Amino acid sequence: MILSQGKCSLTTCTTRYLVAMAAADLLVIISEVILRQLRFYYYPLCFLDITPVCSVINVLIRASIDCSVWFTVTFTFDRFVSFCCHKLKTNYCTGKNASAILSTTGILLCLKNVPWYFRFEPKKMIRNIPFYCRNKRSYFTDSRWIGFSSFAVALTPLVPFVFIVFLNVLTIARILFTSRVRKGLRGQRKEERQSDPEMKSRIKAVTLLFTISGNFIVLWLLYVLYILDVLDPYFKGDDYEIFEQVGYMLRNVSCCTNTLIYMVTLSKFRAQFKRVLKYPVSRIIELVTA
Repeated sequence: MILSQGKCSLTTCTTRYLVAMAAADLLVIISEVILRQLRFYYYPLCFLDITPVCSVINVLIRASIDCSVWFTVTFTFDRFVSFCCHKLKTNYCTGKNASAILSTTGILLCLKNVPWYFRFEPKKMIRNIPFYCRNKRSYFTDSRWIGFSSFAVALTPLVPFVFIVFLNVLTIARILFTSRVRKGLRGQRKEERQSDPEMKSRIKAVTLLFTISGNFIVLWLLYVLYILDVLDPYFKGDDYEIFEQVGYMLRNVSCCTNTLIYMVTLSKFRAQFKRVLKYPVSRIIELVTA
């Protein structure tokens, strides 16, 4: 809500990407953490365990995670174009273009995850109602399911992981080169402290980009290693299960940290956040003292 008001000194393009990322992260928290994890521990049997409902929740989880990841990729690519492709920047880095990219990406990812609904079959019948979601036998033997599952793993998170690392390396190299050129043109030396508003603005934008991208890379790393079975020979029995659960936990945490990142890196966001917290208190005081 704070970002959507556009009072954080960010461009319309950047604001729309951040709002989309925050919305996708919120969907992950609702679907994965609340509807599946917390519900499993505190309400082991409820209407959410009915097979069709369980299947829908699984599709929602997959779609929200995909959107969270790929919105981060689109934001990283947008910042790459902004810093490294000045000829393309004017036409690409616009609010209208950002809305089109985010809408298209979200729709395609939602459609891509529809087949997961047909992956499950009932595990139990309770009063003629199908309960729980169990993988169909064909999921492990049918070449179409095997191919689709491999495609889903490559799409999220393997390709985004490599893509974000690659774009960040190019962006860092471009920024370092640009900063050296600007210092040379301005005739700056180490002992001089001339202010450069352009570089300060770039530093703030780059800090936000690298914090979000770095957060994604670090917190998704164990999950990627788990998918690739890189550390499989080093874990046995319960240790491997713990490694798996930690990977899933960090993956979920990566979808809960963007708000903290905004607060740490954006001073205007912190100011607006404080206003939101103070507003109900001030209203209550006004009502009491009126």
